[in-house]
Amino acid sequence: MRVFRMRIWSPYAAGALTGVILCLSVLIAGKFLGASTTFVKASGMIERAIAPEMVSGMPYFVKTGMDVDWQMMMVVGIVFGAFFSAIWSGDFKSTPIPPMWEKSFGAAKARRYFTAFFGGVIAMFGARLADG
Repeated sequence: MRVFRMRIWSPYAAGALTGVILCLSVLIAGKFLGASTTFVKASGMIERAIAPEMVSGMPYFVKTGMDVDWQMMMVVGIVFGAFFSAIWSGDFKSTPIPPMWEKSFGAAKARRYFTAFFGGVIAMFGARLADG
C-alpha cells in the first residue's frame, strides 16, 4: 500500500501498467481504451438537452448513441483518480499557472487557458480524424 502514497511514480512503470490494462481490455471486452468518443458523446448529450431536434437526426449519434458507457466512466475515473491520488500523496496544490509556463510565457491566465483550450481542440480533432 506504500506505493499509493508515493509522490512520483516511475513513468516507465505507469506506461507498462497502462499497456497491460489496454491488453486486458482488448482480450476481455474486445474494446480499446480511448476517450475521444466520450467527449463527442458528452457534447451530444449537452446539445440534446439544449436542442434535441438538432441531434436526433445526426447520423453519427444515431450510429454510436449518446449513452453513458464504460469509456465515459473511465474518463470520470481518471479525473477522480488523479484528484484523490494527489490528495493521498500529499502533493495536491492548486496552481492555475504552472511555474514552467510562467517562466517561459508569463503569468497571464487568459493566455494559458486559451492555449490549453486550443491545444485540446487540435488534439481532439486529430484523434477524431484518426477515428479515435
